[in-house]
This record gives sequence, structure tokens and C-alpha cells, in this order.
Amino acid sequence: MDLLRSLPLGLYLEQPQTWLHKIDPRVKFAWLMSFLTSYVLANNFWRVLLVVILIIATLIARIPRRVWQQQMGWLLMLSFFVLAIAAISPDGLGVDYQSRLPANEQILTQPANSNNIKEPAAEKKAYSYVLFHKGPVKVTRYSLSLAVRLSTLIFTVIYSTNLYLLTTAPEEITSGIESLMQPLRRFKLPVTEIALTLTLSLRFIPLVLEEVQNLFRSVMTRAINWKKLGLKGAFKVWMTVAERLLENLLLRADQMANAMMVRGFTSPNEHRVQWHDLRLKGRDWLAIATLILFWGIRLAIGTQA
Repeated sequence: MDLLRSLPLGLYLEQPQTWLHKIDPRVKFAWLMSFLTSYVLANNFWRVLLVVILIIATLIARIPRRVWQQQMGWLLMLSFFVLAIAAISPDGLGVDYQSRLPANEQILTQPANSNNIKEPAAEKKAYSYVLFHKGPVKVTRYSLSLAVRLSTLIFTVIYSTNLYLLTTAPEEITSGIESLMQPLRRFKLPVTEIALTLTLSLRFIPLVLEEVQNLFRSVMTRAINWKKLGLKGAFKVWMTVAERLLENLLLRADQMANAMMVRGFTSPNEHRVQWHDLRLKGRDWLAIATLILFWGIRLAIGTQA
């Protein structure tokens, strides 16, 4: 089991450099926030459209298939299971469903002297709140709408964030966020400290995955007979593994802190590194114009009913 390859969460793809890599991190951050906020009060059509846009952006960017195939497959499978389970679950509306029309419809006949008046035949559209009902399985309009909301939310939040981390280096992320937070310096907020903490946390994600992977491999190589251990014995083993994982992570954090102190990172005022020179180029302005169009379509589509 190789978590760093099969589950590349929060990892940066250094090679190959796609056009998503070359966009300014501040513009990409604005796009990420747009994906996460335009979802609010949106209808189901827009929610499904966000999923389609993310998949198309991944294909157009020509990110290697080995990078996104497994993760996107797992996310799509998870979203499908959530969609299926939520659709057949009770919708939470404690009402009795009944037809909109009375059981015995009143038949109105036209008078004999009004034959010359012809009214267009109105086609009755059959309306049913229950879309599917067979045995214990029942899908209603509200449960299906809720299922679409939940499944698309899971995919949009997880995959949009991962795509941003996949195409943006941690140093670029922190530089972009620090640049966007410059106005907060007037309120005496520690902008540089926040950016440095964010850089360390992003750098710490691969270390956590590596420690989890090493501990799982150490457990598997010992060929433990789980049937003889029983439930209580297995619980003790996994508690020991969790304790060891916490100790290793604290040790890594202490080593990182000592390395920073040796290199003079005692305070941002004494030792500050300029990661990137952020300048908006032609592709960045095109991305900003596309973002404006994105919000224009969002406002035109409207909110949920």
C-alpha cells in the first residue's frame, strides 16, 4: 500500500507543468473560493454543472491520468453511493401524500347553443410527488433533490480543493494568501506568521501520510493472526499503532521546529523569505475575465426553488 501514490491528497505535482500551474496563485484561490461559495443557495442544475466543470478542467489541463484517475474514481463512486442512499432514504417530510385532484371529478358539459365556440384542449400533465415506489424502495422529489445536493457537494468540495493543491506549490499558496491579506496589517494582525504556519501545515501533510503508510506496513509485515487476538486484542494493537503515530508526528514537528531555529527562523521580522514575485500576466487576466463570466452565469441561473 502506497498512500503517497494511491491517495495523493494535498500533494503538489511538480512535473509536468500544465497551464493550471502557470496561473497566478491568487487567481486560482479566487476560483477555488468561487467553487466553494457559488454552491450556496444554488439549484441542482448549477451543482451538477460544477462537477462537470471540474472534470473538464482536469482533462483540458492534461494532468497525467495516473494522478487523477484513482482519486476521481473513488470520489465519483462515493458520490454515487451517497446519491443512491439519500434518494431512497425518507425525505423527512411528515405529511400524507395525496393527489392534487379530487377523486370524483365534476364533469361540465357545454350548452347546445355554444357549439360554435371551440376551446383548445388542455393537456393535463401528470404530477406525482413520489417518483418511484416499489416495495420498501421509494424515491420522492425532495429525497432526490437532497441526494443530488449531498453527492455534488462532496465531490465539489474535495476535488476542487485537491485540484488547487495539486497544481499550486505550498510556497505559492502562502505567498498568494499573504498578498491578499496585506490590508489586514492595518489591524495589526500577524499576516506573516499566519502565512508561515500555513506553509508548514501544507508541508506536513506528506509527512503524515508517510508515517501512516510506514506504520501500516510494519503491522502487515508482522503477520498478526487477528482471529486469535479477538476484538479486545485487535483494539489494543490499533491503540498502540495510534499512540506510535502520534509520537512520530510530534517527533517530526519537534525536528522541524529545531531546524527552523538553527536556520534563524525565530521571527518573521528577522528572517523573512520572499517565495515568489507575484505579477499578473495575460493568462491571469483571461482567467479573471472567465471568473467574471462564471459569476454572471451563476447569477443568471438563479437560486434553488
